[in-house]
Amino acid sequence: MMARFFAFFGLAALLAGNPQPLIAQEQITVFAAASLKNALDDVNAAFIKATGIKVVTSYEASSTLARQIEQGAPADLFISADLRWMDYVAERKLINPDTRVNLLGNKLVLIAPADSKLGNITIGQGFAIAKLAGAGRIAVADVKAVPAGFYAKAALEKLGAWAAAEPKLAQAENVRATLAFVARGETPIGIVYETDAKIEPKVKIIGVFPDDSYPPVTYPVAATTDTKKPGVGQYFSFLRTLPAKAIFERYGFSYLIKPIS
Repeated sequence: MMARFFAFFGLAALLAGNPQPLIAQEQITVFAAASLKNALDDVNAAFIKATGIKVVTSYEASSTLARQIEQGAPADLFISADLRWMDYVAERKLINPDTRVNLLGNKLVLIAPADSKLGNITIGQGFAIAKLAGAGRIAVADVKAVPAGFYAKAALEKLGAWAAAEPKLAQAENVRATLAFVARGETPIGIVYETDAKIEPKVKIIGVFPDDSYPPVTYPVAATTDTKKPGVGQYFSFLRTLPAKAIFERYGFSYLIKPIS
């Protein structure tokens, strides 16, 4: 599989080195988890500048994007915020398995409005998150469908906090909507990715969930089965470059693959 994977990128590199007249006018469509927006917008801008290939990106919950791909939405690449939804499209043969790779990692944090009186919280076994919320609610992404919600539920269960927290949850359609609940002061606390908290000045991180309390936050990427565009290979190759790595790390993502240039 890995031999075919690198052969795919080898073809992309060849195409990049011998540009065809149509490639500069090509457009590729990327479906990406909402939490990637700021970082991936910067990566895409750098890619467009380097290649002239236009990138159109649709950001939403990974669950929503996976189902859209299943329904025939014209995506060329899919970047999920967890393995589960990439597995979902893989099982339906909607992605090219030879292109699949785990690209990024992230962490789960507890946030409050920037002007909140809540200070730093040590999160551990027996974490009383329901009491911390007081009369308010706890913002999370949909725990039944959205990756950030999956991770949040797993952490609360592992820490023994789920039973008390569940009745107080304010569930949102994706992690950016969760972030907005707290930024607008609609909930006193929320659970989001570290990278989301860092881009919103109206919130502050008040606690970090222990790494062993939830499955590793992993962002896999893959090309869809039907795409034939040469620019897709070039885009994959760009994601593996040092400039792309630097952008992702600047936003707080961990970079899980070895750069090729």
